[in-house]
Amino acid sequence: MNTNTQAPAAPAPMSARVTFAKHWPLYIYEGVLLGCFMISACGFTVLFEYPGAPGFAAIHSTFIRRALIGVAMGATAVGLIYSPIGKKSGAHMNPAFTLSFLWLEKIAPWDAVFYIVGQFIGGTLGVIFSRLVFGPPIAAPQVRWIVTVPGPAGIAAAWLGEFIISAVLMGTVLLVNRSRNLGRFTGIFAGVLIFLFVTFEAPYSGFSMNPARTFASALPAGIWTQWWIYFTAPFIGMFSAIEFFALVGRERDILCPRLNHSHHSNEILRCQCAAGVLRTATKAAFMETSA
Repeated sequence: MNTNTQAPAAPAPMSARVTFAKHWPLYIYEGVLLGCFMISACGFTVLFEYPGAPGFAAIHSTFIRRALIGVAMGATAVGLIYSPIGKKSGAHMNPAFTLSFLWLEKIAPWDAVFYIVGQFIGGTLGVIFSRLVFGPPIAAPQVRWIVTVPGPAGIAAAWLGEFIISAVLMGTVLLVNRSRNLGRFTGIFAGVLIFLFVTFEAPYSGFSMNPARTFASALPAGIWTQWWIYFTAPFIGMFSAIEFFALVGRERDILCPRLNHSHHSNEILRCQCAAGVLRTATKAAFMETSA
């Protein structure tokens, strides 16, 4: 790979009003995506953890039930990442991911702000909608609005767990995006990791990795137990992974946290990674064919 290629110049900054007027559909897409993820998380948690639900009655092993929830959440994430609106917004669904783009100067500040606002609003509405759909079981002690709180191992273990899974996810995305062949499967790698994290890490922190996801459950539940863990560890974990790759590879310009590289992807998310180069070439060929 040629590491001497100049990074594309960032566009001139726009005001908040102009930015919002130009890109507002993308912010709505981000809200819809995280809202759908939260609805799925609520639904499958009720199915397998609420005592009156068929999944709970059929499967007595807590570990197997948690693994099945992990499969469902990983599959949900993959479906959303590669959905039509996921391809258009980039399917961050997570303020830590959006701020990783900003940290790498691959998204404009106002776009990052509106992405994050959309994620918080969309995730919260998803949980509220789930209460309307699934009813009282959402608030049952076994489900408890799927809030993220530290497990029996304590606060330190919860923070460390959130830090590790966030760093591993970001590190994997950055690594996979260095490959022209594997970059198209970045979202699938993320989905597999979500399955593993829910299955094995959730008992320590509840599995958040996402401040907006934690907020979305905490607000309607009124449960803010050690909320600061989920607002610090994901950011620090992802930023640490970025800085590690920048230090080891000395190729900061081509680091890319994209979860998909569809030729339908919007251009406000700048990247110069190997998968992005392939996406650009594919998009050019698509446009030429469609002309």
